[in-house]
Amino acid sequence: MRISYFFILLFFFAKYSGQSSNISATYNFPKIKSSITMPVTIPLDEISNMVNKSVKDLIYMDDSYNDNNDDQFKVKVWKTRPIRLVGDTNGNILIEVPLKIWAEKGIGTLGIYTYQQTTFETVMYFKTAVSLKNNWSVSTFTQPMGFKWVAKPVLDFGKIKIPITSLVETSLKEQQYKFCKTMDEQMASQLNFQEYAVLAWNAFSQPFHISEEYNTWLKITPININITPLKFYGNQIDTNIGIDIFSETFTGTKPESSPTAKSVMNFNSIPVLANEFLLQTTANIPFSEATHIARKTFLDKEYDIRHSKVKITDIKVYKDENRIMIEAETEGYVNGTAFISGIPVYDELKKKIVLSETKFKLKTNNILQKTATLLFRGKIVKMIEEEYGIPTSELEISSKKSIEDAFNKEYYKGLKLNGKVSDLKPQQILLNENGLTAVIDTKAYLKLIMKGM
Repeated sequence: MRISYFFILLFFFAKYSGQSSNISATYNFPKIKSSITMPVTIPLDEISNMVNKSVKDLIYMDDSYNDNNDDQFKVKVWKTRPIRLVGDTNGNILIEVPLKIWAEKGIGTLGIYTYQQTTFETVMYFKTAVSLKNNWSVSTFTQPMGFKWVAKPVLDFGKIKIPITSLVETSLKEQQYKFCKTMDEQMASQLNFQEYAVLAWNAFSQPFHISEEYNTWLKITPININITPLKFYGNQIDTNIGIDIFSETFTGTKPESSPTAKSVMNFNSIPVLANEFLLQTTANIPFSEATHIARKTFLDKEYDIRHSKVKITDIKVYKDENRIMIEAETEGYVNGTAFISGIPVYDELKKKIVLSETKFKLKTNNILQKTATLLFRGKIVKMIEEEYGIPTSELEISSKKSIEDAFNKEYYKGLKLNGKVSDLKPQQILLNENGLTAVIDTKAYLKLIMKGM
């Protein structure tokens, strides 16, 4: 049972839809301490499959008449159907074992016996308490809970009918205790998760290439594991696994791998885990695209100023120190070049990258027009602040789709991942010579379901 897959973290992609970029600037991303919380569901039929494979169809056989104080009794016990497991609300697994029993009994004296055989069915019941130790081993304690006769066994010798319930029950009780030991041994050996936890832990040693287009890498370093108590339901066991991590994002050169672990620390048992995790990635928007958006918005548009008009004849966007510069050529009431710069920030309501803390400068050869600078400044700055923005809705939609596509796949046979992005938005806007880099915070959740493993 590949429980290591509990800890598989899926990488995701974030890109600006339809745009190519040669942005290659590097940025020292912060090392973020976060937690990945994964609700885990273990269907009890998976454990049933394991138990049924370990318990042979012929459970017990006594093929001697002379053992047990010469009891002149033989018996064979088989499973008639697969062993069934059901969870209860007290943290136990209830086990139902349907049986077919063949029995043969001899009656007589002085070594002369007449033998009669019969076949009948019963159901044995068990209760297993399961606990997960913090060293990754499983502790189980299975107890017999009796059995139910479909019909009590009777040997028919014609005029003499001999009930053999007591004889059979003696054998069944003995076998029930042996079965309890078998169950505990099998579950302890099959459900020791330490080796799988090491495999999962080391799965994070290699950085994830989260964007080939922007050559962005995500490095995950696990530092701690938390698990909530197991919860039992009728057909499944639920728990939450939380991995405390450091996530680091790199651009350009692939970062070094984390050291390989040979063992995994004990986990912490805690009552509740958060339902979301936070990771950062990036998306880049070149200034060529920012200029295209500005031209589409403003080029050849006319604006009224003091009963006259100003027309924007050309416009471009570029970096000026730590600000975005919008350079607009104008004619009409003002002939010259207007320079409007600002700090790029993300506007969540508009879902755009807009300018804040704007500054204005006008370059013109017409000295009279310089006296109108204040009026023109108020008009064009307000226009730029209200109308110009680099939309991020496509970026957010495509990023969300990429992540959820990765979160809803069966990467390994028997392991189905189900996930949803609850929130995704640019949080910080960085500038380089070629464009803008949006640092994207992502909140999401994952659910892992084992099926058919």
